[in-house]
Amino acid sequence: MSTQDEGVPTVVALAIAPGSRLPTKYVDSVQVEAGAGIVGDRYHGTRHRHVTVQSAEALAAASTDLGTPIEPAGTRRNVTISHGDVPARPGDRVCIGAVELEVVRIAAPCRLLDDWIGDGARIVLRGRAGSVFRALTSGSISVGDPVQLFPADGADAS
Repeated sequence: MSTQDEGVPTVVALAIAPGSRLPTKYVDSVQVEAGAGIVGDRYHGTRHRHVTVQSAEALAAASTDLGTPIEPAGTRRNVTISHGDVPARPGDRVCIGAVELEVVRIAAPCRLLDDWIGDGARIVLRGRAGSVFRALTSGSISVGDPVQLFPADGADAS
C-alpha cells in the first residue's frame, strides 16, 4: 500500500504510559511541549525521547507474521498513523496536527513485548516499531489529525 494511493496518513491511535513498566492507555488527544514531549507520558522531560510514532500498516504486517493481533498500545508507542512509512533517518521531520517532530532514531522493540503481546513479538516488530522523535513545537495531537512528512533535504514527501 502506498501513501499516495490512500491519501494523507492520519492519526488512528494515541497512547501514553505514566510510568516505565505501567501499561499504556489509549487517549483521544495529547498535549506536546517543545523540548519535553507528551505531558503525562513516562518520557516527558527526557532529553530526546519525546514522542514515538509507528504505522498501523507495519503493525498489520507484524500481526500476520506473529499469527495474533498486535494492538497499537501494546507496542508502547505514542502515535499510530494510518499508513505509510514512518521516517527513520535522523533529521527527517513530521508534522502531526500542529506539532512538528524531528527523528532522533529508529525505535527498538521493547523487551517487555514478548510478555505483553506474545512470544516472538519483539522479533516480528524489528524494523516495524517506528521511530523516536524530539518535539520541536508545542501543541496538541488528536486522533484523526493529518500527518505530513518532511525529509531532512527539505522536499515534501507527503
